[in-house]
Parts: sequence; structure tokens; C-alpha cells
Amino acid sequence: MYGDPDKLPPDAKANYERWVGPVRKLANLSENDLWPYRGALFVDAVFGTGFRGELPEDIRGAYEFSRQEITTNGPSRFLAVDMPSGLCKDNGRAEGCVLPAHLSVSFHRAKLGHFLKDGPEACGKVVVKGIGLKDSPAEGVDGRSPAVPTDGEIVKLVAPHLPGKRDGVHKYSHGHALVLSGGHGKTGAARLAARGALRIGAGLVTVGSPRSAMAENAAQLTAIMLQQIDGAHGVSELLEDRRFNAVCLGPGLGRGADTQALVVAVLKENRATVLDADALTRFERTPQALFDMLHDNCVLTPHGGEFARLFPDLAEKLNAPATTGRAYSKVDATREAAKRAGCVVLFKGADTVIAAPDGRCSVNSAHYDRAAPWLATAGSGDVLAGFITGLLARGFSPMQAAETAAYFHVECALEFGPGLIAEDLPEQIPAVLRRLQVC
Repeated sequence: MYGDPDKLPPDAKANYERWVGPVRKLANLSENDLWPYRGALFVDAVFGTGFRGELPEDIRGAYEFSRQEITTNGPSRFLAVDMPSGLCKDNGRAEGCVLPAHLSVSFHRAKLGHFLKDGPEACGKVVVKGIGLKDSPAEGVDGRSPAVPTDGEIVKLVAPHLPGKRDGVHKYSHGHALVLSGGHGKTGAARLAARGALRIGAGLVTVGSPRSAMAENAAQLTAIMLQQIDGAHGVSELLEDRRFNAVCLGPGLGRGADTQALVVAVLKENRATVLDADALTRFERTPQALFDMLHDNCVLTPHGGEFARLFPDLAEKLNAPATTGRAYSKVDATREAAKRAGCVVLFKGADTVIAAPDGRCSVNSAHYDRAAPWLATAGSGDVLAGFITGLLARGFSPMQAAETAAYFHVECALEFGPGLIAEDLPEQIPAVLRRLQVC
């Protein structure tokens, strides 16, 4: 036990007095005390959902002994009640020692910390059990159904949403996506995005290429069309064709002034737009200039480094140690970013968080049964940007396009498995659609 028995609150006091076995102080636990119990089931019920910060110094030794038993593949098994001790339920951070569990049993709802930051690694398997509270979600954690509360607001885990194509329509009914390419030697990212947009169901996809890269792109493209575009004026002229209803730019564009000019030109046309990679980094010195141009039909897709360049104050808060009150999480940071930018922000990672300016938020958790470590490969983010663009072309709202694309991104990785490279991702879409019975 950790704490003073004489200062326990009433319910804890009643159960303490009902306990018929011995009670020892957790701070006095030594390594030798664990040996008689090797192979036992240890139940970690010390802190649970109320924990933040670091474990108190006087009990770190006891937890280090226990942690060693786990990490050396000892025969013991550890079950955590709600959260492993040392893990914050709000943001999933383990700022000091954390006692990882083989199984974590949460009650009523899953917690954000089960899916963010260090949480999935520390929690092992997560099971959610109802305890009779109103509106309790279904039991279990399958990466799709549970919702978790955060300050009274609901954060959902993303779920598949991809209706089949309608009968009796033509290719333009499913939209025409434009993906802007970088110059000679920097064209692969745009082609990956374009392939993703086409496979996810856009009726047509065109790569807009500068003159220097036309031959390079032409040698690689067949079903995807190719159009020469030289500079901001060229893209403005092309977008006079209103059938282009979604644009993706950033992958492989470079960070020069011409990239900024392209972003400005595209945003002036008020089309559904995905801004990724260089299109974001180009504005690291003047992020507000970008935010002032954005509209509510945009999606920003930063990874951690890009997020910190656009939202340095939010990144600083996210990385600051927890003190008092509810800990600041990736969900909080993404929600604030979306409100500031005035559009949907998809903050990439194994714990991808997607937020809209109105506060709607969801987490795409590539953990537990949906763990897909093979996504950590060059170009996978370009394919994700293409998936979002293709869905925007099909008429999805920005939030729905970002959620659905993130979900299918992980499913494609799971479909292929180890050895995945970015080119493989779009080619898994047909198998994933068949498995999910999407026509």
C-alpha cells in the first residue's frame, strides 16, 4: 500500500479494514520480496486515472524492481487497473518510471492515454468493462468503436467510411484531383500522392509538373494524366477549369519562394486543398500568413516537426511536464491548431489526431491489433495526402476525408504487412475494399 491508512477517504478506508491479509508499505518493498512470487499475477492498482507527472521518489525503487521482472521476460504477469502506474491518462506520457502492463482493464470508457504517446506500449492489451454507468460504450477495444472523454467532450476513434461508387455516373462524378509535382529529381512524392488519390476513388487525377520534370513524370504515369504547369500563373490558369475540385501540394515541391507562390495561387481558387510537407514548412517563419489565407475546405497534414514549426507555442505546451489539473495532450494541441488555422488539422503519428475548428476530434490509433510499424517508411505520408485528396475530390467533407484516409492508410499497411514500402500502399486498396465489402 502507498499512503497513510489513517488518512484514507471513506470508501478506501472501508475496504482497507475489510482486507484480511497482510499490508506492507510499498516504499519498503525490496527486490528480494518479489522472488517468492515469481510467476504470480501482479495487480497494479496504486494510481490509476488520477496520476500525472512522475512517480514519487520514495517508491521508484519498488517499481524499478517490478519493471525489471517484466522487461527480463520473467514468468510473472502484470495487470493494470485503468492505467499502469506512472502513465498519465490524459496524454499518455510516461515522464519517469512507468510499470508496463501485459493487460490494462479500464472502466466505462477507454482513456486518451491508452492511445497517445507512450500509452500503447505501456498498456499491453486494453479491455474496457462497463460498470453500469449511463451511456457506457460497448465493452472491448477494437481500434474502432470506443469514445473517450476529455473535459466533457468526446474524442472518437476513427472508423471506416467509404461508400461504393454509384451506378449510372461517369468519371467526373467522382471528382478530378490535381497533384502538384516538384522539379527534376523531386517528382516521386507527387506520383505517390497521385496514385493514392486515384486508388481511393477519385474519377480522374492529374499531376501538374514543371517543364523540367515533364519527361521524368511522363515515363512513370499511365492512368494518371500529366499537365505542364510553370509557376503560380500556370496553376491559376489550369484551375479555371472548375472540374478540378481538389488539389494536393507540398510533397517534393521544395521550400523556395515558388512553393509559397503556388500555395497562394491555389488557396485563392478556394478548392478543397491538402497542404503537406514543403507547403507547410515554407511558412515556418510566418505561419500566420498561411493561416490568414486558409479556408474551411483545407486539410493540413503535419508530422511532429512540421507541427512544431507552424505551432511552436502549442508544441512547447505539449512537451512541457505536467503540473496540476488535466495534462495537456496531443488532442488538445491539435484542437487548438485547427481552431487557429480555421481548417482541419491531421497531426500525424502512430497516434494520429484529427481535429476540426469546431472542436470535433478523433484519434486514428495504429496500436494494439492495428499496430502497423511498417508505415514508418519514406513516402507513406505522401500516399496519405493523396488518399485525403482523392476523398475530397469525391465530395467528402475535410474532416470525413481525413478520418477515412487515415483509417485506410493503416488498413493498407496491415493488408501488406512487413516489407512494406510506400508504393505498396495504394495497391492494397482493392483488397481492403473487398474485405470491408465496399463496392
